[in-house]
Amino acid sequence: MNGVPRARRRLVTVGHSYVIGVNRRLAHEMARVGGEAWDITCVAPRRYYADLGWTDFVAEPNEPCRALGVNAYGTRLPHVFAYGPELRRLLAERWDAVYAWEEPYAFAGWQVAEWSSPNAVFVISTLQNIRKRYPPPFSWLERRTLERSDGWIYCGQSAYEAQRDKPGYAGRPSRLGPLGVDVELFRADPAARRRVREELGWAVEGPPVVGFVGRFVPEKGLGLLMRALDAARSPWRALFIGGGALESEIRAWMSKKPDRVRIVTLPHDRVPPYLNAIDLLCAPSKTAKNWREQFGRMLVEAGACGIPVIGSDSGEIPYVIGDAGLVLGEEDESGWTKRIEELLESPSRRRELGEKGLARARSTYAWPVVARGYLDFFEELLDARRPKL
Repeated sequence: MNGVPRARRRLVTVGHSYVIGVNRRLAHEMARVGGEAWDITCVAPRRYYADLGWTDFVAEPNEPCRALGVNAYGTRLPHVFAYGPELRRLLAERWDAVYAWEEPYAFAGWQVAEWSSPNAVFVISTLQNIRKRYPPPFSWLERRTLERSDGWIYCGQSAYEAQRDKPGYAGRPSRLGPLGVDVELFRADPAARRRVREELGWAVEGPPVVGFVGRFVPEKGLGLLMRALDAARSPWRALFIGGGALESEIRAWMSKKPDRVRIVTLPHDRVPPYLNAIDLLCAPSKTAKNWREQFGRMLVEAGACGIPVIGSDSGEIPYVIGDAGLVLGEEDESGWTKRIEELLESPSRRRELGEKGLARARSTYAWPVVARGYLDFFEELLDARRPKL
């Protein structure tokens, strides 16, 4: 009847990454953006072995969506860990849409697909931007999961290009669903810039600071970045934010220039002030045999702070940067040195690129924009199922 409001659509989204509170931001934003039209439930393992060890699910006060922890088993092995009967019972409830933030070839992704009601739209996601042929049983799990899916979400354009004509993906509706950035948390903050530089023992004014944020591992290209800085003739300082296997190597390099290099290890929610201490962010990721950059979250976070970026041409980086920064060959060491030197010497060019990055972060990667894209996709799939009058 006209004037009678439609019942709220119910969405449940399941993913092991949701065990970490900051990773539930997508679900939170979908709840905010969906308003009275959507009721959102977010589900994660009650306990999961993440990058930094065992992590327990903790519901935060006043989460915008309903957030639940359920039993899961074997979580040290991300491709074969399993959800238990709690999730199966939950998925037996009436849902309009089910979104699995798990890979189609993973056992957990197959479980969510298998346990979802045929009356619910089911959507799977993938970050895989290298085309792979999985051995059994993973090939079977992938096939079955995709057969059940009404559509799939790809984290980046490079993932779409790798999967779009692959059996099971080809011909199915798909949508870009990138990672987002909190443009209120990540923003230009001159006071933080001053405070952090003083905390690091640096003059507030001085040579520009070249920065990196992420894992200290070979595939992030840190060796190239250190060599490029060594070859640069312009004055610089360097700030490495993160941690990992290469930390001892970076510290050995730092010991030869102790006044110019700093290393800090921080939880993600404490990164914004330190990011503001940087004048130029570098993402020199290097493609490996079974890996290439799947997104590069630090690029959009730097953009939201108005910080110019240089990235390699590995995987998704060129798509994330677009025209809002510089993209260089991942093996072009002399090119990296040249472009770093140019930006060190040109505050106006840094400012121009920073403004472009800020505009791109707000228009494309701000969480409300990303969440609206997800909900639009679910609504399109639901509308496609409605009987034609």
